[in-house]
Amino acid sequence: MSVATIPGTPRLVVAAMLVACASLAVAQPKFESAAPTAGGKTSQQANQTADKTLYQSVDYANKNKPGPQVIVIPGEIKSSNATFLQKFTANNIADYGELELSNANFKVLERSNLGPVLREFELAYNLGDPQAARKYLGMGKVKTTKYVVKFDILKTEQVAAAQQNFDGRTLGAMAALAGAFSGSRGGAQAGAVGGTALGSVHSGESTSVWVIGMRYKIINAETTEQLAQGYTEEKMEVGATSGGALGINSSQQGGAGLDTMVQRLVQKSVWEIDSKYK
Repeated sequence: MSVATIPGTPRLVVAAMLVACASLAVAQPKFESAAPTAGGKTSQQANQTADKTLYQSVDYANKNKPGPQVIVIPGEIKSSNATFLQKFTANNIADYGELELSNANFKVLERSNLGPVLREFELAYNLGDPQAARKYLGMGKVKTTKYVVKFDILKTEQVAAAQQNFDGRTLGAMAALAGAFSGSRGGAQAGAVGGTALGSVHSGESTSVWVIGMRYKIINAETTEQLAQGYTEEKMEVGATSGGALGINSSQQGGAGLDTMVQRLVQKSVWEIDSKYK
């Protein structure tokens, strides 16, 4: 027996129950943290930092206008930064490009579905053979492609760093010494206690800033000529703080990671492509 057929059930109650059931059916799943510190002070601090690095969708200006068919090919990583090169490949960046161009309502032909044709095109294009490249773009699914897009990383460098520390041990020793020379037993004891307390105080803060730069290129799929390019940069700030007194210590560190920064650069590039070249 359905809710709607239960005798004596008011219609408004039935309607409310149906709406509630529908809301539950379409609600996104939520998962709770299994960490033993969940809900505690350190958990709240860490989650506040992490929330700022979560994926944020971009409201592309022309997303309601269907874009042409495009293919994203892996670009170049010209940075010599070892950390970046260990973490990223050109294919990772192209994956972000496919995602964001799809979100901007371009018709994206995924590389994984194109097989060897795309690899042959990439090889011919990178070798500077436009005739061969055009031949491959005239095959199968890629015939109706208008643009070929690539995203290149041109810069990843640490441009600034700052550090500041406070250590109370010297001041604590001076306070204890002053108490010892006060001429009284009480003054010496007070100086010793105060010196110990002051000597336990310590704090530190450090910040480093990186600049990451990305270039995009739009290539005419029919002629293999470059139609447009653009460049954008983002700052990546990483910081840490620490402090303590009387045996109680605390520390916190965080900042957007390389994955987040690359994705944001792709989003900025796709925003410009969507605004100017759709």
